[in-house]
Amino acid sequence: MTVIVPVFALVLLITTTRYGYHRDELYFLAAGRRLDWGYPDQPPLTPALARLMSAIDPDALWVLRLPAIAAATVVVVCAGLMAKELGGGRGARALAAGAVAGAALVQAAGHQLGTSVVDLAAWSVICLLILKLLRGADPRWWLAVGAVTGLGVQNKVLLVVPVGALVVALLLTGPRKVFATRYFAMAIGLAAVLVAPYLWWQAANGWPQWALSRAIAGGSSGTSDSPIMFVLLQFGLFGPLLVPLWGYGLWRLWHSRYRAFALAYGLLFVVFLAAGGKAYYLGGMYPILLAAGSVGLASALGDRGKRWAAVGSALVLNAALSAVLFLPVLPVTQLADSPVPAVNYDAGETVGWPGFVAQVAAARPPGAAVLTANYGEAGAIERYGAEYGLPTPYSGHNAYWWWGPPPDTATTVLTVGLDHTRVTTLCAVVEPAGTIDNGLDLDNDEQGAPMFVCRDPHQPWSIRWPHLRTLG
Repeated sequence: MTVIVPVFALVLLITTTRYGYHRDELYFLAAGRRLDWGYPDQPPLTPALARLMSAIDPDALWVLRLPAIAAATVVVVCAGLMAKELGGGRGARALAAGAVAGAALVQAAGHQLGTSVVDLAAWSVICLLILKLLRGADPRWWLAVGAVTGLGVQNKVLLVVPVGALVVALLLTGPRKVFATRYFAMAIGLAAVLVAPYLWWQAANGWPQWALSRAIAGGSSGTSDSPIMFVLLQFGLFGPLLVPLWGYGLWRLWHSRYRAFALAYGLLFVVFLAAGGKAYYLGGMYPILLAAGSVGLASALGDRGKRWAAVGSALVLNAALSAVLFLPVLPVTQLADSPVPAVNYDAGETVGWPGFVAQVAAARPPGAAVLTANYGEAGAIERYGAEYGLPTPYSGHNAYWWWGPPPDTATTVLTVGLDHTRVTTLCAVVEPAGTIDNGLDLDNDEQGAPMFVCRDPHQPWSIRWPHLRTLG
């Protein structure tokens, strides 16, 4: 484990700048420039991290991603420590840490700054702390659970679902005495205090997070999954070679004093499947399943060197396959001809942003405002547009809608990514201004996106703006 953790972090650091910003990172940077207690689609923690990293070096992608690398490393460390709490020795800890370090989801989330990797880290820490409490640790550890939960919800509201599922599972399966302490109530109070500013913002703005959740459940996100895909992707989130290990861990947990974790997995599976959740929402449960499986497997392997070598080879193979598919390993020029974009949607969203902005600048008439279809396009223009003299862009997507419309004096607007039919509802005169081409024949969300020069708006932008709001 002492070798696995630094090697894992080093691999993420080395590969992290081979492509470019993800659209979400560009959005977090934009949100960080407009710090608030909340946003329509997320709490403030990740934008605040983006703001902090940008203050250190606004142009260094690797600096922006340091919190993600740290969070992913925490997940790996927690996996090893969970194996220890479950009774495993050095071998079990190494197996658990190695399995999680080589997992597709952990690698994919760990090399980009986003809410998902922070969520994984928060949930891994909570699972570790609950294991300690179930083993009879000082009940004051509940305060740490409350603090991590509160901070975790300030990153992603989704965390309340697995925390609630685990509490329900403990109440159903026991040991219920773990709640018989004042520190549990204090933990709830601490978490509530930490989350209160975000809840206040949501309440003051009509609870837009609920509308966003419904939109994602309806398939509005690029990573939304159908019910069938939700089920099938569970076998690929951490790599297919690890399925026997986490399946074994699920079985071991169910037949142990820690069966609440197995029940929580089942509850979350049903809830997310029924609610139209994304497959990776269940990802936070797999580190503890792998830890439990690693304890049993290490015990079965004993001191048989050849069997340890075979297991180690399987973990290395799983890690290598995950890296090729979910880390920026291939040269960007080979990406379009590889299976990577079909398997890893996010890979295509990290390519071509500087060229995208250059094409927008070339198509923009002097003095025209810029209106984009989504927050990634707007965020890219904010990041790279200064060298072309581009103005701050506008978009109806998520928080950009909250940040306001073009001025009513804007009689000429360059639209990016909006289709012709929609643009004609905005302006009396619509002129084609070209299409986006990343030059790599890579099919991502911006490839082939149309641009139009929109003149003479039918209505002032302030009046039209409520109809341009998009959540997803």
